[in-house]
Amino acid sequence: MLEEPSFFILFATMALQTVFSLVQVFSVSWEMFCTLYFFVGLGQISNYVAAFILGTELLSKSAGAVHGTLGNCLFYALGYAIMPFLAYFIRDWRMLLLAMTLPGFLYVPLWWFIPESPRWLLSKGRVEEAEAIVQAAAKQNGITYTGVIFKNINKNNQKKNIFSVFVFCRIIISTCYFGISLNTSNMNGDPYINCLISAASEIVAYIFAWWLLKIAHRRMANVSMMLLSGTMLLLIQLVPSALHIVFTVLAMIGKFCITTVFAVIYIYSAELFPTVVRNMGLGACSMASRFGSVVSPYIVYLGKFNKELPFILMGLLMLVSVVLSPFCLLLWTLKIPKHCSKREGSFSQCFGPTVPQMKSVIHFMAVCGILICANRLLHSPTKNGDIAPYSKSSDSLSNARLINILLF
Repeated sequence: MLEEPSFFILFATMALQTVFSLVQVFSVSWEMFCTLYFFVGLGQISNYVAAFILGTELLSKSAGAVHGTLGNCLFYALGYAIMPFLAYFIRDWRMLLLAMTLPGFLYVPLWWFIPESPRWLLSKGRVEEAEAIVQAAAKQNGITYTGVIFKNINKNNQKKNIFSVFVFCRIIISTCYFGISLNTSNMNGDPYINCLISAASEIVAYIFAWWLLKIAHRRMANVSMMLLSGTMLLLIQLVPSALHIVFTVLAMIGKFCITTVFAVIYIYSAELFPTVVRNMGLGACSMASRFGSVVSPYIVYLGKFNKELPFILMGLLMLVSVVLSPFCLLLWTLKIPKHCSKREGSFSQCFGPTVPQMKSVIHFMAVCGILICANRLLHSPTKNGDIAPYSKSSDSLSNARLINILLF
């Protein structure tokens, strides 16, 4: 019998991550290490998304929000916080990698405790299996089981415009999230402490996201945090070089807001996609966000030449997301569809004629961003801290690098 995709992928990808990470300990070359790391990353992100989807389908809307913020996201941040401690006391990279790999074997007994998704079973006509899981859950919660009413699901093509908005926002959020996480090495101070502070800000952010989702609408939470993060990141360029603490505080506030958005948009998109396409929808959004994580190291690299430049780029990108986010579906006024045929007209009205009109706004902000970044790149700090114009004889960026960045 075919297993539920999220259930099967959860354990298959964890096995993939653990096995390849274990083999990675015995790498004999940089090429071998990177090749194995590709499969480790493949398993890690797939495992994360599968766990999120499975929890969303097993739990109610309110419990799903708790699972997404205080479950998946918070424990991800706790692992992030533990990592600098391990790295500080275990200086050999092989032993460090082994220490981070062994906890993966704790997944094995969970195979017998985590149930499959009743919603997915119903969509496949496996009613008896779905009823058995619901009965077991009702018994655990002390609820008298009175039966489940099943409705026919009419499958139809969903409008793709809202998917495009989510994909674009996820790319930007992922770029900024991983950009700030990786940029801790360019910040002043001890790299281990900076990494710990960055992880601590995530822990607080995920708890805050859970509280925010209880008192605010999804879209309002998204837009407010995006706007605040973009503002904080853009303010960094105004901080004098001597005020290292202010620089770090603004960067961590920006990281805090972006982390909150990261958690909110995961839950937002999971609630919006119907059950029959939730795996595909969230998987595609997560795949798109990997483009952002691929780009983020190159943005961080710009910090070698100007520490403010990565934050300017990421701040501008977050403001672009703010422009797009108001055009997402109003979850608090429209009932979330359980199948694809519902709200087809609403999707068209909300997104069909509007999203194309946003191209001019996006193009304008992109041009502004290029001009600001070019201005920063054409000026490099001198030894006394003043700004001197770029020249061929200086140690600033080469023309080729400048052209590549502007094209990007």
